[in-house]
Amino acid sequence: MTDERSTSGDRSPLPPTSRAGGPRGSVREVAVLFLKLGLIAFGGPAAHTAMMRDELVRRRGWVTDERFVDLMGATNLIPGPNSTELAIHLGYDRARWRGLLAAGICFILPAALIVTGLAWAYVTYGDTPAVEGLLYGIVPAVIAIIAHALFALLRTVIKTVWLGLLAAAGLAAYLLGVNELIILAAGAVIAAGANMVRRPPRLRLHGWMGVPLLGGQPLFPDPTSGQLWTLFWTMLKIGSVLYGSGYVLLAFLQGDFVDRLHWITQQQLIDAVSIGQVTPGPVFTTATFIGYLVAGPAGAFVATVAIFLPSFVFVGLLTQLTDKLRSSPWASALLDGVNATALALMAGVSLQLARTAVVDPLTAAITVVTLLLLWKTKLNNAWYIAAGAAIGLVHTLLA
Repeated sequence: MTDERSTSGDRSPLPPTSRAGGPRGSVREVAVLFLKLGLIAFGGPAAHTAMMRDELVRRRGWVTDERFVDLMGATNLIPGPNSTELAIHLGYDRARWRGLLAAGICFILPAALIVTGLAWAYVTYGDTPAVEGLLYGIVPAVIAIIAHALFALLRTVIKTVWLGLLAAAGLAAYLLGVNELIILAAGAVIAAGANMVRRPPRLRLHGWMGVPLLGGQPLFPDPTSGQLWTLFWTMLKIGSVLYGSGYVLLAFLQGDFVDRLHWITQQQLIDAVSIGQVTPGPVFTTATFIGYLVAGPAGAFVATVAIFLPSFVFVGLLTQLTDKLRSSPWASALLDGVNATALALMAGVSLQLARTAVVDPLTAAITVVTLLLLWKTKLNNAWYIAAGAAIGLVHTLLA
């Protein structure tokens, strides 16, 4: 591909026009890249972030590591699926507003179509096709991809011993079970507070926009009347207010679709969340599955649009603030704290994932070999995912 760099190392030279401020690339290249990522991005938000970093920083040099971690940290400040919002913001950085739309839609579309197909099989045959064999080989490769990205980002995020201690505390808190949002908020407050002691800020509140929250009451409480509208507004509300992990999403879906509306059963919710976890792309495509169960293909489409729509709006607002955050000493310290704790959360997720996926010598070998290849070559992540899937499939057939 003509836009990939031939230079070695993880810090590719960045063209002068690749910072925020003007169009830098074509919408087509943004669409193609994020469509590919949407097809191979298994493993959840931490893996998605690692793959985006590999493609946009290491291989193509579209953004610097510094810019990447700033965007990664900033997306943690708004509700919604963080890896999807990172994709949307990276698309904006590369090709402005059309890039914003192209990146988001292309990253979401493959997962939404795959989940819709699995939902059809679920409704038609009463079960979901088995994918455990493929994941047996894919997830260890994904762990290596995350680990490689963590080591590379460490140099950029941990600028001081103080930030290193903050990240270590964030990792310890996560492993002890502290809520992700609390860890991020604490990191931001501690870093900003330490900076305020040294340099009191002059706060100017104009220019900051609050996040509108949608009310929790259904517009159409009767599920037999205006069902698609109820589905739309419920998913829109969830996408507008949800912070945290897939477990938080599970709680919202349980409260609305099982307990309040009684549209699906507890078991159907568990199946929907499982499908969202094992398919590539955003975990929020769990909503696609539930939408199909509620109202067929139309429901899948409406639910997908509704739960992701707030992310496009929030990132559109965030694009106007990210550079201002970094230009203010106080806000820059806050962002440094968020970045450090976000990296700690990424490490914590990868450790938990490794404990469940690296279960025998074969999965350990997949992880080690993938990490070595990532370190020594510039092969595309798709090759590692494909190789892991093939190994997992063969292992399952021979078992």
